[in-house]
Amino acid sequence: MTLNKLENLLKIFHNKKILVIGDIILDRYIFGKVSRISPEAPVPVVEVTEESYRLGGAANVANNLIALGGKAYISGIIGKGSTGKILKDLLEEKGIGIDYIFEDNRRTTVKTRIIAGNQQIVRFDIEDHRRLEGKAKELFLSMIKSALNDFDAIIVSDYKKGVISEELFRILVNHKNKNGNFVAVDPKVGHFRLYKQVSLITPNIAEASHGAEIEIKDEKTLIKAGFNLLKKLSCDSVLITRGEEGMSLFEKKDSDVIVTHLPTVAKKVFDVTGAGDTVIATITLAHVSGADLIFAAKIANVAAGIVVGKVGTATATQEEIMEVFKTHPYA
Repeated sequence: MTLNKLENLLKIFHNKKILVIGDIILDRYIFGKVSRISPEAPVPVVEVTEESYRLGGAANVANNLIALGGKAYISGIIGKGSTGKILKDLLEEKGIGIDYIFEDNRRTTVKTRIIAGNQQIVRFDIEDHRRLEGKAKELFLSMIKSALNDFDAIIVSDYKKGVISEELFRILVNHKNKNGNFVAVDPKVGHFRLYKQVSLITPNIAEASHGAEIEIKDEKTLIKAGFNLLKKLSCDSVLITRGEEGMSLFEKKDSDVIVTHLPTVAKKVFDVTGAGDTVIATITLAHVSGADLIFAAKIANVAAGIVVGKVGTATATQEEIMEVFKTHPYA
């Protein structure tokens, strides 16, 4: 595809409206420097120089859609306390629709990372991963069901914090089968049985190995796992993200399966946090904007290469993507 065609495709992004359903996480970053070891225990003492909050989990997927020029709404569960308010304020600040957020009497998931000299020293999590039940679950699912017709695609961002359920997928797949909507899933180990008949799943190597029940250790086992996932889940396509090895796309075409391997384009890797969020946001937005899945995966691969070169949960922009395609023999 020529740069001109890519440029025209990117222009369509702003017309597309995508709903992200999943586990909304607040990422807290504490930056500092280490010059000594604590006399109280053999641990580094971090002199804090900066503290910031960023969107994580499903919220980072939505943030990636916005950074790419798309329209994003988010649906998930947050608590009613101060961290929940911080999350909502951040979402609104980024231009992400919060009409479908459900507030519950639980703690908002917060992941705190302490970073010194571009090195993550420790992470600690505050979370409540109970599944939504009873009347609250009914209200949440009813809200989702009534919203689906308003969107060009649905992304499910599963971090296994209580939002994703069998009933939710029944609603999503019924809608997909009836209306042809694109439903993409960033999966989590332990939930693969839920992801049947979706349009696309984007597991990493570890997740794909678990879901396919095949240890991926070379190209042969990689191919076998990809085919196995397509068969087990009766899904349309599988994109396995392979870190420094790039990505592999398995796509059903009539009675055949097309396999496309994409080498990584990352020049440097500082932090892989949230790279999977970037991948699923980019491939979904590109595909519903008119790109076939192979080219949409190439764009997602470029976007992932951009964000792993940044520290912390990050996003890629259209301008950054265009710059890579101009200098890389990729299109």
